[in-house]
Amino acid sequence: MEDLIGRLKAANAQIERRDSLLGEEMLERRAATASIPELAGRTPEGTPRDPGPTIEVGGQTVDRSEFAQETIVLRTGRPVLAVIGDQAQLVFSDPESTVWKSRLRDASAHLVSAARAVGRIEVEGHSLAWLGTGWLVRPDVVVTNRHVAAEFGRNDGTSFVFKQGISGSQMKASVDFLEEIGSTKERTFRLNRILHIEDSDGPDLAFVSVTPTREHSLAAPVRLSTHSENNEMVAVIGYPARDSRIPDQQLMDEIFGNVYDKKRLAPGQLTGSDSTALRHDCSTLGGNSGSVVVSLKTGEAVGLHFAGRFLVSNFAVPSTVVAERLERVLSGRTRPGPVQPSVPDRPAPTIPQAAAAARAETRLSVVVPLRVTVEVGNPYADGDDKRDRLTVGLSTPDTDDDVFTEAVPADYRDRLGYEDSFLGDPLPMPSVTSGRDDVLTFTADGKTEDVLRYEHFAVMMSRSRRLCLFSAVNIDGLQSVSMPRVGWRTDPRIPLGAQILKECYGAEPKFSRGHMTRREDPVWGPGVTASKANADSMHVTNTVPQMQPFNGGVWLELENYALQNARKDDMRISVFTGPFLTSEDPTRFGVQVPIEFWKVIAFIHDETRQLCATGYTMSQQDFLREEEFVFGKHKTSQRSIASIEQRTGLSFGPLAALDPFEDNEGLVSELTDVRQIRFIGR
Repeated sequence: MEDLIGRLKAANAQIERRDSLLGEEMLERRAATASIPELAGRTPEGTPRDPGPTIEVGGQTVDRSEFAQETIVLRTGRPVLAVIGDQAQLVFSDPESTVWKSRLRDASAHLVSAARAVGRIEVEGHSLAWLGTGWLVRPDVVVTNRHVAAEFGRNDGTSFVFKQGISGSQMKASVDFLEEIGSTKERTFRLNRILHIEDSDGPDLAFVSVTPTREHSLAAPVRLSTHSENNEMVAVIGYPARDSRIPDQQLMDEIFGNVYDKKRLAPGQLTGSDSTALRHDCSTLGGNSGSVVVSLKTGEAVGLHFAGRFLVSNFAVPSTVVAERLERVLSGRTRPGPVQPSVPDRPAPTIPQAAAAARAETRLSVVVPLRVTVEVGNPYADGDDKRDRLTVGLSTPDTDDDVFTEAVPADYRDRLGYEDSFLGDPLPMPSVTSGRDDVLTFTADGKTEDVLRYEHFAVMMSRSRRLCLFSAVNIDGLQSVSMPRVGWRTDPRIPLGAQILKECYGAEPKFSRGHMTRREDPVWGPGVTASKANADSMHVTNTVPQMQPFNGGVWLELENYALQNARKDDMRISVFTGPFLTSEDPTRFGVQVPIEFWKVIAFIHDETRQLCATGYTMSQQDFLREEEFVFGKHKTSQRSIASIEQRTGLSFGPLAALDPFEDNEGLVSELTDVRQIRFIGR
């Protein structure tokens, strides 16, 4: 946790350097807290405590005094206010900031006007009641993020339409411009038409038309700024939600007052920009997706918030980009194009007429400050790192950045790859039943091949996506060997252009190379054989872009738990792993990144002595942090092999018939512990 304390101190120091007036106040706050014995780590008599007082944060021990002091200082520098609809006034509570009190009062007319134009995007027919934030950019147009609108809308090739809902009828969407702390009032208007949802490789924005009612008119839209300045004072207005990525929910509740999903205002500064994004340091949580970033000086929108990384930066689409896209959409120069076929869309609606609440004035009051994101999982995508698997606002880059080719095709002639008879009766690799044209082929010894054979495992590649379609491995738990990790390498049997090298990999916000066959799984047998398998596992053909904390938890333990249930005299399993590849996968750094992954495990059960097989899925949606959409974490789920076959266009031969698990009406079995897995029927 020393790193968290260090990052808190660094964040505070950055604010202090950028804002000298506020910095003086933060330094005074630090000095004041240092004089409190309970926070300073001293007894009332002034003697040091040994050991110092500690608290548990997300399963780790934290120095109470340092953590409390730095969070109090950060709350002073970056407070979060509640937006309440009765009077236009600012009421601050501890810890006070006279600097922000003065600044926000001076800007209160701007902030009240902007706050009235910000609403919560709500849906019917979705598994969630609301999805994010939106705001009026024109008298009848709401702007929000693409990743918010894509939850209820889609491109049908000629226009944007509402998706089918979970009940089979069209989803319905609306925007509530109240949803305030301590109030049951609402000011809701229907979203009647989806004007535009930006493509995945464009800015993260969407436009939806909103309809006023006879009883109530809409608020004035927020004007779009034509420019912004570095270090400009701004505020984010939106609806922060409980963040499921934070393992210590008690800590988050204390920081946010255990109040979520309500309208909040968080002041801060712009910290930089480029042609595609503004950076700011306002406090946000998931649910702030689509929030407005307002200039305190002008009251104009300088950006559309879409992402955040704790103690690093938050990101917004520049207002100039929003204005340019809006003008093109309203003039008809931006129209949806044809879409590639993908997994059939869930059932979508006529939008209902929503009741509108009485118009209200607005006041702003401080509630809580500080945005905390605690990420769970192994920061190394292949699971090699054996340190504590909790990272707190910490990104770990893929440090093995160099990728090299040290072999020639002839060097792989002795690789047998996946062995069909490894478990006894023949169990072939999955066969491609749909999308065969996308399988990458190559020539080896004068023959056309489509399987890259390595030591104890094999890979089939997607030609269009340049990544692993699936990987199949034989694991012998009794002969497993531990070996150090080696460098990444390409496969000389296929063109370099058919392999993803570096473009999407690196330090955040880029991705890690996530192994499909785990590095340690094929590493078994005599020393030379195990060494070959260890090196073979590090081919980029065996990887898919994954966010760094993704590949952990139950997903990481599936093979180990299956080995425990395999015949004890064999300890052998075969594992098939791959991504779900859809046309809706987001594009990052020029690479279309899969959101969800599947795994099928087969072995001879120790009790029944029969072949059994089970299937699993896991999503990295929550870890694609460019999109701050974190209402419910996608957990590892046990799924029927038949459903995986249907979604992947693969056949697992006899395994589907052996699977004891059945998907019932689309419901899945979420796994929080490997002991919940069903390997045999009940």
